[in-house]
Amino acid sequence: MGMAGFRGRLELIVKIEIFSDVACPWCYIGHVRLAKAVELFDGDVEVVHRPFQLAPDAVSDGQPLPAALARKFGGPAQVAQITRRVSQAAAEDGLEFDFERAIQANTFEAHRLIWLARREGRGAEAVERLFRAYFEEGLDVGDAATLAKLAAELGVTDTGEGADEVRAELARARDLGISGVPLFLFEGQFAVSGAQPVETLVAALQEVRARTAVATAQGNDANGDACDDGYCAV
Repeated sequence: MGMAGFRGRLELIVKIEIFSDVACPWCYIGHVRLAKAVELFDGDVEVVHRPFQLAPDAVSDGQPLPAALARKFGGPAQVAQITRRVSQAAAEDGLEFDFERAIQANTFEAHRLIWLARREGRGAEAVERLFRAYFEEGLDVGDAATLAKLAAELGVTDTGEGADEVRAELARARDLGISGVPLFLFEGQFAVSGAQPVETLVAALQEVRARTAVATAQGNDANGDACDDGYCAV
């Protein structure tokens, strides 16, 4: 179980890890829906973005995404049907996908940029920016020069670090048996998969908070409190 904390009037902070890929359209939709759920939830939430690669062997060579998808899904007609359905779902959440402009990319370096941004407290901002770059602006998020410009825009300095850490987090996703994204992992043990409706995510937050509060209370009864300066940790 992940660490849970209390602040102020012993209000539980629910931790969510989001496993996603910036080249995953449903992950972008799920990202937006979770943000809405957090706004509606009457509690504190800590969100951490974790990497996942749908196509770890993809090559960043500037190839248009529709052509790559056509080879994978059996032709342009099938791709048009899939992308139309996803675009309609995205539009319901205020997103405008432009698959015709999208460029196939290996997303490892994009995830490394997210890791760097996360270290500086800008992880969510970097994730959203990369989603927008890929699905709305037709930017190649596997291109070093493009990523450098996005890093500068985000105010993130690329120190060259993060590759080993991203590999470790990708390995953890495999060890957890994650095979599809988005996946929302609450408190290290309660999982919700897919771009669920906002109300489903709010209900999950409420349920996890209730379960964690009970477990925490039982632990405190057995072990006593460990509190300092308005913060209690178990």
